[in-house]
Amino acid sequence: MNKIETFGIIAAQAARGELSFPTSVNAVLRLQQALNDPDCHLEEAIRLVLAEPQLAARTVALANTSAFNAGGAPITNVRAALTRVGYRNLQMLVASLVVRQFGSRIKDPGLRAKCTQLWEHTAQVAALAQVFARRVTFVNPDTAMFAGIVHEVGGFYLLSRADEFPGLLEQDPERWAELCEDVLTREVARRLALPEPVAEVMFQLRDAWLHMPPASLLDTLLLANLYATVPSPLGRPPAPLPEHGDSALDYLVDEATLHAIIEEAAEISRAMGQALLA
Repeated sequence: MNKIETFGIIAAQAARGELSFPTSVNAVLRLQQALNDPDCHLEEAIRLVLAEPQLAARTVALANTSAFNAGGAPITNVRAALTRVGYRNLQMLVASLVVRQFGSRIKDPGLRAKCTQLWEHTAQVAALAQVFARRVTFVNPDTAMFAGIVHEVGGFYLLSRADEFPGLLEQDPERWAELCEDVLTREVARRLALPEPVAEVMFQLRDAWLHMPPASLLDTLLLANLYATVPSPLGRPPAPLPEHGDSALDYLVDEATLHAIIEEAAEISRAMGQALLA
């Protein structure tokens, strides 16, 4: 079977809703569906989090980061942690866990390395999106960060399936992988029940242009991708950035402010590394 046929099979399966998720992802999806229920009360959320040890540990870890517990007494239980971080950040943790679990069954060392790089890229984009949202585009920062976490979910799924087909992602000048990934992104987003505004931005992202002044969720993700220092291992390599003075962004933020944005995003990635983004 050649590459085109293989990509076609994977894309066709996804289009039919035949997505092959790791068992761990299916378990977390059930948790996500419960948390999306507006009638899900705190006691039920606590029970659901405790049923997933990895999520419980991350929830407590997130509550103890400087973002949520600057200098306070350490939080040592899920109830206090969930009260501190809130449902929105818990949903980000769940999305983070889902995305990471796609790489859990990959055995090929080369593909595992790609998966690690893709997550590092995702983490940077998520943190940058949050800061650009607060300081430049003025969209909801939580939504921007959530979109950053899930924006490469189609790529993660493709990597998880590529382990079944050695050499599938090597030397792809005709970009069949990108076409397949587009189909996968749409179907995985549907299966994950992602909010429509976030899903639509994910579908538009690959060939979109940055508007000036940037003011939308799409612009926010484009900026975040532009300034992420770890590129995605899938698709086309990013174009080199122009000098700040030669960039249209120079009309919105000066070089010192841009540097501060990048540093703040790096601090968010470090502070939340073991909790939300790792």
